[in-house]
Formats: sequence, structure tokens, C-alpha cells
Amino acid sequence: MVDNKRKRGRKPKSLTLETLDLKSPNSSTSGDDPTLTHETHTPNSHHHHHLRRRRKPSVQNPETAVSPSRLTENGNGNGSLNGLLIDGEVTAMARVVPAMDAVVKVFCTHTEPNFSLPWQRKRQFSSSSSGFVISGKRVLTNAHSVEHYTQVKLKKRGSDTKYVATVLAIGTECDIALLTVEDDEFWSGVSPVEFGDLPALQDAVTVVGYPIGGDTISVTSGVVSRIEILSYVHGSTELLGLQIDAAINSGNSGGPAFNDKGNCVGIAFQSLKHEDAENIGYVIPTPVIMHFIQDYEKSGSYTGFPILGVEWQKMENPDLRKSTGMKDTQKGVRIRRIDPTSPEYKVLKPSDIILSFDGVDIANDGTVPFRHGERIGFSYLVSHKYTGDTAQIKVLRDSKILKFNIKFETHRKLIPAHIKGKPPSYYIIAGLVFTTVSVPYLRSEYGKDYGYDAPVKLLDKLLHELPKSRDEQIVVVSQVLVADINIGYEEIVNTQVLAFNGQVVKNLKSLANMVESCTDEYLKFELEYQQIVVLETKKAKAATVDILSTHCIPSAMSDDLKN
Repeated sequence: MVDNKRKRGRKPKSLTLETLDLKSPNSSTSGDDPTLTHETHTPNSHHHHHLRRRRKPSVQNPETAVSPSRLTENGNGNGSLNGLLIDGEVTAMARVVPAMDAVVKVFCTHTEPNFSLPWQRKRQFSSSSSGFVISGKRVLTNAHSVEHYTQVKLKKRGSDTKYVATVLAIGTECDIALLTVEDDEFWSGVSPVEFGDLPALQDAVTVVGYPIGGDTISVTSGVVSRIEILSYVHGSTELLGLQIDAAINSGNSGGPAFNDKGNCVGIAFQSLKHEDAENIGYVIPTPVIMHFIQDYEKSGSYTGFPILGVEWQKMENPDLRKSTGMKDTQKGVRIRRIDPTSPEYKVLKPSDIILSFDGVDIANDGTVPFRHGERIGFSYLVSHKYTGDTAQIKVLRDSKILKFNIKFETHRKLIPAHIKGKPPSYYIIAGLVFTTVSVPYLRSEYGKDYGYDAPVKLLDKLLHELPKSRDEQIVVVSQVLVADINIGYEEIVNTQVLAFNGQVVKNLKSLANMVESCTDEYLKFELEYQQIVVLETKKAKAATVDILSTHCIPSAMSDDLKN
């Protein structure tokens, strides 16, 4: 368990996964690093994810990438075959130059919520990243490139005009956003990018975008070095991803990765920063991209990637398998816990052995076959499903094989990784500021090292607690706005509220309703660590008005609590 008083000097070395949009140098956010920061907390480890300038950026040549055969480009920007001069003859090369005119520069102005002072927003800042045109007059980029956007503009290669874009959908889990431009002039002379199949290991890839180091388009080359389930920094999820050795830096976010044939095989979205690692970049592959696009086209909005709402244990120990009644020919994984809010909770039970998913047998280590000679985590099969789809799960229970059809629904965490563009909720009474806990809130309160510095109780709920109902929230006293009415309570900070006047606090709205409608003589809040806060009801409600006025707070509660 992480100690909430742990000192920075005691932290172990950690890998750093970074999203790759570039914050404008003239941003007016005082004291911040000149690049956007995104971070998440991964169970069983503490990976801190942020952006920084690479100490030794790889050489990037605008327009082309240096290789044994220099990439050339014809007059209309489309790909063309290249050649090498050998013994006086031109030998054709297989690589095709991608249609780089489809790659655009994305300019975004962000206004982030202030989670520590939820009634206001932070000062706006700007960033630049990359994107590319696809069919249907649409543009793809990264979700973190347009997070908390107030305005998005696109600029084509070789153009001096910025076109205002409309955000159609943002997929936080997969870190993809879909944009469009209403001005028809933007689409003239631009051919959409065609998507290719999932590449094989050692296949050549070319990453195109607008990274740090210059204003013009940049091209870097490399190969696919790994294909597996990756941790997506922005979405706090695990999906299929490509690892490549092409140099991708701040500003490359949202740029396409092309194969030899000039087809797009992925979107650049994050890189690995570690003293023992160099040139490790990550790309969102086409299966994830197509899932996002088809999800939007089917439902008119982004509904997300379903997950199986269970926690499971490997069954690699032979004694463990024998004790559960598994035969020598049977393989699978054991269910440890089931999310009470998931559809699986109604049919599956702890200690069930999942043998197969949709007819695909699961190994004792939780993997399934993946292409020739490869294996991958079975969550890969789950990620292919859409909200509302069904799948057949075969389990072993009490030495009997049972089959269940499960319908997938959107999944929510007790402490969400994102609030998806909504302003944070808050409620104020007698200077006590109540709000809900989310990963952005923890980051706002404790910085990028919240995994070490946040209270142990909150970290335990973040990593291990399952919601008991779909509307359950962790409500905390964020801070106390000092006034005569709350003398003695000033030091209460980020402490969970468990009950009010004997009633369990289910979420922030229920707490606000109970306080507003309270006719008892006293308001009694029961907090974590066996603390209580008691206030006289009439005095507390009367003092709230003056406290709001003193701190220039427009309302005692956020708009979502007023409905």
C-alpha cells in the first residue's frame, strides 16, 4: 500500500509514457511546462505519464525521410514509386510515398476545468498536433489533442489559412477524436487516406506529422517492433497497440503511420520515456481506429469499448487447477471478483473458470491465439465488441461446463479516469466544499505524482474498489472555506463523506438533496477516519450566502445538481 506521506526521494524508478501534442510556446499558463501533461495510475505499478521535450531528438527532415532510397513526391502530392541507380539502371523500389497532403496541422485552444476550485476554469492555453483526412469529409486526430477544447482549427500543408473545425466525437478510451470542417474550400484538392491491414513485425512504417523542431511537415521512418495489448495513457485503458522505433515527438499526436503501400496502419499517440530506452513510440492500430469510426457511424455518437466486468486469476499452477476440478485438457482463468454493476454479475460467480470467449479457448495465462505463432491477452477479443453486442462465455462451475450469453454495456469505474468534457460537480454549505473524486481531481490536488502523494484511502478505492451501483460516487470534503461558522474544521481536506444524519451518502446529488431538505436542528456529517462535523442547520444555511459572496462563488452548487 502506498503511504500518503511517502517522500519523493523514496520513489522507485518508473517508466514514463507521454502523449505527443505540443503546447504553444506563447501559452500564458504560468509556471507550467511548455507541453501538455497527461497522466494515469495503473494498478500494481506507478507509471507517470507526462510530456517533455526529448533531450536528444532524432534528426527529422521536413518533407522526406532519409533512407537507402530517398522518398520523392510528385506534383500533386500523391505517392509515387522510387528507384535506385545501380550499374546505370533504375531499380524500382517497393515503398510508396504516402499522400502527405492529407496530413493537417491541428491548432486547439483548451480551457480546462479547475477541479480544486470547481466553480471556475483555468486560464486557457493553446496546443498544436497533427491529424489526417479520411473519407466522408472527416479528420482524425487524438482525443487528448482536443480535450477541453474551446476552439479547434486545421491548416493544410502548404496553406496559409486556418479553418475552424467541428468536433464530431471524442473517444477517451481509445484516444481518438473525429473532426469535420464546414468550409468546402478546405476539402478541395485533398485525397482521403486509405487504411491498411494490421502490419506484421518488422514491417516498415513512416510517421508523418508536425512535431517539435519546425513548422513544416516532418517524416520519420522505422519498423514495427511489437504488437500487443498496451496501456493507453489518456484513456486509462488497455487496448491493442503497435510499438515502433520511428522517432515520434511532441506534436506528432494524431499523425498517421503509413506502410510501404502508402496506406495508413495507425495513429501516433504516445512515446516511452526511460533512461534505458530510446526511440520507442506507440501507434493506435487500424482495428481500434475502425472500431471507433464504425461505433460512431452505427450510433451517431461514441459509446466506447466494452470490457468484461470481472477480475481474473491465472491458472498456471497444476494443484490449483486440480482443486477446481479442471481436467488435464481444460484450460482457462479463474474469476476473482465481478463488478456488481456489470451484466456479468447476474450470471457469473466468483471461482468460475472461464474456458472460452465466443468459441475461442483461453489459455491458463489468459491469452488466446493471435495470427501465426503469436498470442495475445483475451481482452483483445472483448475489445472487438460494441455496446449492445452479445458474446457466449463458457465456464466451468463445480466440475460442470455452463454456457452464458452476455450482453455488453458501457462500463464505469468508481473513480472515473475522465469526466468527458463536463464541468466538475460541487456543493457548498457553511464553507464546506463537497465534490466527487476522479483521476483529474487527484491530479489537480496532488500533481502528476498523485499515485504517491494522495491519501491512502482514496488510492485504495482508485485501484481496488468496485462500485455497488451505477450512480455511486466517492464524495469528499475538498476543503473548508474558513468562516466563523466552521471554526475547528479548517484542517479537513480530501476526506470522504460516509453518511449524513445517519443516512448513507450514495453520491453528491443525494447529499445535496438531503442537506437542502433537512429540517433537523443539526447537520451531522460522518467522515472517514471516524471524524464528524456538526453544524446548526439554520446558522449553516444563513452563513453560506456570505461565504459565497466573500469568495465570489456564483452558486452554492453546480448546475447538474440543480435539476
